[in-house]
Amino acid sequence: MPTPAADVRCAVPATAHGSTTAAPATPPSAVRHSLLEDVLGILTGTFAASLGLYLLKSSEAVTGGTAGLALLLSYALPLPFGVIFFAVNLPFFGLAVWKKGWNFALRTGAAIALVSAMASLHPWALGPLAIDPVYGVLGGNLLAGVGLLILFRHKSSLGGFSILALLLQEKLKWRAGYVQMVLDVAIVLAALVLVPPLMVLLSAVGATLLNLILALNHRPGRYLGK
Repeated sequence: MPTPAADVRCAVPATAHGSTTAAPATPPSAVRHSLLEDVLGILTGTFAASLGLYLLKSSEAVTGGTAGLALLLSYALPLPFGVIFFAVNLPFFGLAVWKKGWNFALRTGAAIALVSAMASLHPWALGPLAIDPVYGVLGGNLLAGVGLLILFRHKSSLGGFSILALLLQEKLKWRAGYVQMVLDVAIVLAALVLVPPLMVLLSAVGATLLNLILALNHRPGRYLGK
C-alpha cells in the first residue's frame, strides 16, 4: 500500500548572503523499505488480517469491503472463504494495474493470495472456535485493521474497496479510512439478508473500529518510510 511522503521543509543557517536554503522535501530518515522488509511486512500484514477474518468468520459476523462481502457470501455458498475472497477480488486487479501500476498490483495480488491460503491455515491450526461474538467481532476487526495498515505501509492492499479508497486519498486527499467506512455501510446493511439484526449491528461497530484504525494511523504526510 502506498506510503505517502511528508512535505517537510525547514530552514538551515543563513549563507554569507543572508539567504536561507530549504531542506530536501524528504528527510534522510525516510529511507525506502528493502525487499526483505517488504516481504516480511506483507507476510505479517496478511497473517494478522487473515487471523482477524477467521475470528469474524467464527463469530458468524461480517465486516466492510470485499472481505465483508466474501464473509457474507461464505454463509450462503458451499465454498471455502478463501476461494470466495480470492474470486471477489479478481475484478479489482485490473483497476490496481491501471491506476497504481504493476508493482502495487503484484504486491496486492500476492497479499490476496496469501490471505486466501491462510484462511485454510487457521481452521487447521486452531480448530473450530466457540467464541464470544463481541470479542470475536471487535478483536477480528482490530487484527484486520492492523494487518491492512501494515500492508498499506508496504505498498500493498487486500484489493477491492481499499484500492479505491487509496486512490481517492491520493487524488482528492480524502482519508482512506473514512472513504472505506462509507463504502462499508452498504456491505453491512446487505448482511441483514443472511445475518441476525443484532449481529449486523455488532458488525457495523466492528467495521467502524477497523476504519478508525486506518483513519487515525494512515494519514498523508505522517509516515515517512517508502
